[in-house]
Amino acid sequence: MRDYKQLNGLALAYVGDAIYEIYVRDHLVSIGLTRPNQLHKAATHYVSAKAQAALIHQMLEEEVLTQEEQDFYRRGRNSKSYTSAKNADITTYRISTGFEALMGYLHLTKQHARLEELIQWCIEKVGDLDGKK
Repeated sequence: MRDYKQLNGLALAYVGDAIYEIYVRDHLVSIGLTRPNQLHKAATHYVSAKAQAALIHQMLEEEVLTQEEQDFYRRGRNSKSYTSAKNADITTYRISTGFEALMGYLHLTKQHARLEELIQWCIEKVGDLDGKK
């Protein structure tokens, strides 16, 4: 078995991006959204770089994360990426990469209960902002 704690931040973010998106898509379908255009538009409220950066800032502000989780967020945030988001500045993009790295780390280290707890927290926060859950 691979020691996922040794993976670089971008590899963690690669996995975390996919995992987070699956949970968001499951949530959107479970609340009754079914049309592809409707699903895509709703999903961006959760998975855009801007949304992920806002969520991780709130997690840090509210001290939701453990020290280890903060370390993996920083590992992803500080990774040198040679790509950037289409609709975000480089700082926002790097912060969202940190968010995704944290999700990837929790998934790969099989901390599924904690992963689901944080994703549910994110879904509730986005729902609160949108006025719906």
